Amino acid sequence: MKDSAPKRVPLPPSTRTGFVLEGYDAKKQRTSGGRTETTSPLEKAYDKNKRDQLHAEIARMFYSGGLPFNLARNPYYVTSYQFAANNPLSGYIPPRYNLLRTTLLQQEKTNVERLLLPIKGTWRGKGVSIVSDGWSDSQRRPLINFMAVTEGGPMFLKAVDCLGLYPNISWTPCVVHTLYLALQNICAVKNVKNNQVTYDECSWITIIADDVSFIKNFIMNHSMRLAIFNDFVPLKLLSVASTCFASVMGMLKRFKLLKASLQTMVISPRWNSYREDDTGKAKFVKEKVLDDIWWDSIDYILSFTSPMYDMLRICDTDKPCLHLVYDMWDTMIEKVKIAIYRHEGKRHKDSSTFYEVVHTILVDRWNKNNTPLHCLAHSLNPRYYSDEWLNEGPRRVPPHKDVEVARERMKSMKKYFPNSMDCPKVNLEFASFSRAGEFAGSDSIHDRYAIDPKSWWVTYGASAPLLQSVALKLLVQPSSSTCSERNWSTHSFVHSAKRDKMTPKCAEDFVFIHSNLRLLSRRTRQYMEGQTKM
Repeated sequence: MKDSAPKRVPLPPSTRTGFVLEGYDAKKQRTSGGRTETTSPLEKAYDKNKRDQLHAEIARMFYSGGLPFNLARNPYYVTSYQFAANNPLSGYIPPRYNLLRTTLLQQEKTNVERLLLPIKGTWRGKGVSIVSDGWSDSQRRPLINFMAVTEGGPMFLKAVDCLGLYPNISWTPCVVHTLYLALQNICAVKNVKNNQVTYDECSWITIIADDVSFIKNFIMNHSMRLAIFNDFVPLKLLSVASTCFASVMGMLKRFKLLKASLQTMVISPRWNSYREDDTGKAKFVKEKVLDDIWWDSIDYILSFTSPMYDMLRICDTDKPCLHLVYDMWDTMIEKVKIAIYRHEGKRHKDSSTFYEVVHTILVDRWNKNNTPLHCLAHSLNPRYYSDEWLNEGPRRVPPHKDVEVARERMKSMKKYFPNSMDCPKVNLEFASFSRAGEFAGSDSIHDRYAIDPKSWWVTYGASAPLLQSVALKLLVQPSSSTCSERNWSTHSFVHSAKRDKMTPKCAEDFVFIHSNLRLLSRRTRQYMEGQTKM
């Protein structure tokens, strides 16, 4: 009869106590160089060596291809490797060059179009703005970028190669670009015969801006000066691109923040350790930085251009503001006048040659920007009929009493309602809305000023269905086409010198997927939290 007791096995020399059951190993043993090593099931499941090798392979792909490290934050980069790790794909070969640029590109475009359907489904009820902008690609082909903008965000539609096409496209100006051109006319005036009065009044601004630009370049282009600057100044000098809106204002604002640090820098002993060929330049910089009158001029420029800059910042977004532009422009001009008259010590009824020049520039730019659509959106904003808004300024009148607004509103109404049967109806609805006819309830009157205009029309506009449908579309529209201009950065990224052979159609599909995946990502919970935030 065999003994049923556990059979003892010899223990390793390093083991002093305990025993091991035959046929049962808590750890699998392997021998390497006469030494016994063990690998637990947990270690086998998470093989560190293979993980390190995969890390090295991925890193090598980044380094050899010159890929930006920011790609590692892309949620699709993360999910692709997670899918591969969680699914048995023995012998899988990643997609090659031709598959990526043809079949898979079209498949992903179809998928993105399907995901965009819920957003497109809101256009009929909420309305949509089609914005466009022109550009030339690396092969000098003229392209027009079309985007659809609503409260859900800007959606890329298509880019059209317009070589020889669209000779009669009508142009509607972007309010942000209009404000930028007004600032440029004031702050970067040129001495031309047709502009002599403007030059005489505004040339000092150009001189101040040139001085600031010279100081910035003198510091940034000399390594020794830059080293001194970095020791004394906690912030960096902005290298604002000349194509950016209001770049001069951004540079002046940064210099004002750095005033004390710049003055400390130029009076330090280290500032005098310059080369002889830079003596005159360094002396000029020191004189300007220590000149209180020069700094007062910068403060004055920022004070009267601040209303223009603030309006530009508000409009340079994808948020609805079409219905605010008309009032914002009038308010902005009034604030500019107050700042200039305060500096010149004049009363409201006095005349100012400098203000007259600035006012002429702003009015001319507004006349080129203003359209019947602005007036219609202004007329449908219930806020501008409230007593609270009317009492904020002595010259304010409700939109239906403004001759210019009323005339342009009627033009836009006829375009929206060409049917002769609808025009009288919508006019009666507008009369009721403007005179608070069927909208005379206490809550309706109170909420005209208290809540946003879209919510007001949703709550109280049922008695004027035609007017309500127009209001709900116009009150969610932006006032600029800057999203279309920003989209050219995506085009230049896609259609670069490295992809010079890409056809316009292929580039369009690439940009369509790239831009609209970003739009869809901004609507997800992961966009606001987690490792892939924003």
